[in-house]
Amino acid sequence: MESNSEIKMKRRIFISTGEVSGDWHGAILIEALHERAALKGLELEIVGLGGDRMEAVGANLLGNTVGIGSIGAVEALPYILPTLQVQRNAKKWLKKSPPDVAVLIDYMMPNQGMGYFAKRVLNIPVIYYIAPQEWVWSFDDKNTKAIAAFTDKLLAIFPQEAVYYEKQGTNVQWVGHPFVDLMAKIPNRADARKHLGIADDELVVTLLPASRTQELRSVMPIILKAAKIIQSKLPHVKFWLPLSLERYRPTVEKLLAEHDIKATIISAQSQIAISASDLVLSKSGTVNLETALLNVPQVILYRVSPITAWIARYIVRLKLPFISPVNLVNMESVVPEFVQDNAIPEAIAESALELLINPQTRQTMLDGYTRVRESLGEKGAINRVADSIIEYL
Repeated sequence: MESNSEIKMKRRIFISTGEVSGDWHGAILIEALHERAALKGLELEIVGLGGDRMEAVGANLLGNTVGIGSIGAVEALPYILPTLQVQRNAKKWLKKSPPDVAVLIDYMMPNQGMGYFAKRVLNIPVIYYIAPQEWVWSFDDKNTKAIAAFTDKLLAIFPQEAVYYEKQGTNVQWVGHPFVDLMAKIPNRADARKHLGIADDELVVTLLPASRTQELRSVMPIILKAAKIIQSKLPHVKFWLPLSLERYRPTVEKLLAEHDIKATIISAQSQIAISASDLVLSKSGTVNLETALLNVPQVILYRVSPITAWIARYIVRLKLPFISPVNLVNMESVVPEFVQDNAIPEAIAESALELLINPQTRQTMLDGYTRVRESLGEKGAINRVADSIIEYL
């Protein structure tokens, strides 16, 4: 039977996130929280909205949000009701068993709802870790003000993010980027190739087309058309394709067959496949930063539906300096980006071939990676995040 002191020392943390990258960040954070709490003699119970990775490291999931994320106004429509349903169930549970602190990870619109609920209904501290990228694309400050209104502390992973939110009057701590530590643990090129059974002299291109369902339709066909052109110029090239979610396998296999591309499909292990490759052809997202920190050249593309693009351009008047986190770190063009109408297979393939064939072009990109790495802070970011959250307990 537990003693009174043991019962008193148990603390409950609620973590809310969505999509593949949020689930991964959440899982890494949970491991660090347990580790750091143990040093202080605290026992944690972690409940949350997330995915299988968070569940695997001990979170009690109140709802799975990995498959209900999107980018774009039109693309978001099918996910509004499932998101509201998941949140309604979570709120019921949290009212009965209130946590001591709420931690929000990215996932902008859904997390605004959860942030207000935690602050106004549960009356608990709210910490935002990996805030929405308002600092890049804020066209009005409504969302920023909303975040500032319910956030007790914002843990920023980018220097520019810290500066932006601080100016808005938010209590900010710049913790640095957790990928600095995480990517240092990934096997180097030789070991990654050994692990995957890739010969030293093989030319390998890793394809990273989709972490969201919409990207299987909007991004993957473009990547495969570009891959086809690369293959025609360099017939000895080998393609690898790590799945972000196993349930994408049937669609991925179908698309590969349609475009007559032979690729080795693997479950997860995307970082090892990146480390083993000579080039990465990828959709825009968190994975671009992983690729940069693993020192592998890359070409990035993204496309949303024409209606979403029109709304962004003419209604919202959205102007993005860059879309990839690699270029956003220092607001500098380090990796080539092909967005919307510019996401043309021929142009993407040309850029990829240049990186594969021209050592000088490769080196210029790798030099840019060094500057990116220097701007992401010192090692130990995830421990700083965990310590900051535990302070609120």
